[in-house]
Amino acid sequence: MNIILLGAPGAGKGTQAEIICEKLKIPTISTGAILRQAMKDGTEMGKKAKSFIEAGDLVPDDVIIGIVKDRLAADDCKNGFILDGVPRTIAQAEAIDAMGIKIDIALDIEVKDETIIERVSGRRVCSCGASYHIKYKPSAVDGICDKCGQPLTIRKDDEPATVLDRLTTYHKLTEPLKDFYKAKGILVEVDGEGSVENTTELVLKAIGE
Repeated sequence: MNIILLGAPGAGKGTQAEIICEKLKIPTISTGAILRQAMKDGTEMGKKAKSFIEAGDLVPDDVIIGIVKDRLAADDCKNGFILDGVPRTIAQAEAIDAMGIKIDIALDIEVKDETIIERVSGRRVCSCGASYHIKYKPSAVDGICDKCGQPLTIRKDDEPATVLDRLTTYHKLTEPLKDFYKAKGILVEVDGEGSVENTTELVLKAIGE
């Protein structure tokens, strides 16, 4: 099964991708991960991406799609894959279509902006690698890591202003993909407001598991 995961940053796509990956034994293709790998491997598209990143520019659609195309040609994608983080725009979705890649289902995890802001801005991390959430997984002593006693910090990506910026970009560039895939009859919306377990149940039902 070839699956595209849609949803705002912080909607829980990564968590659900891991679960589907385990259940269906198909790989998750995350844009960030394959971009880093292509640059590390020094592939033609990787070198192109690196030149844009080093110049402080966004990697253009054709390079992103080229890297995705290379990755999807790998043996482990023969029985299907999960795309997480790509396509981000209608142009990228059209490029995937033009490559002749058939998508079976576009799974959209729906979570309200205010829920995402609460979820993401409540995250706290420690330099030892431990992670917490002020509401869902608090440390025993507020602001102090249970494991090593170091102070907890909030990552720049998790600050409310940054989360708001990312949500604005999502609504402007990525959300139109819902209508794009709805028109093809393959969009399935899942309510992601509940617990991880609830969302997983709905996700697995949506993919027929």
